Amino acid sequence: MATNFEDQTTDVEQEGADIARAVAPTGRTPRRIRRRKQCRFCSEKIDLIDYKDVRLLQPFIPERGKIMPRRISGVCAPHQRMLATAIKRARIMALIPFVAD
Repeated sequence: MATNFEDQTTDVEQEGADIARAVAPTGRTPRRIRRRKQCRFCSEKIDLIDYKDVRLLQPFIPERGKIMPRRISGVCAPHQRMLATAIKRARIMALIPFVAD
């Protein structure tokens, strides 16, 4: 503890400076560093996505029935194209519903 008023103000200023260092220079809180998502098909070495394998396709179709985007699912671009084609074929063959009930 400081004994006089001047020492108390410098202590408060130092605490404010410590808080200011914790916040990003633009005034926003610092961003979390996200780990890059690994392509599930590349890691399991799956070359061809079959439209008849509904269990494989189900995780990439949310409740509303839309195809999950690549940035959310973490699938690479070639596998995302194969996945979209397989989901569309499975919908046409009535293996997967077009929309949720």
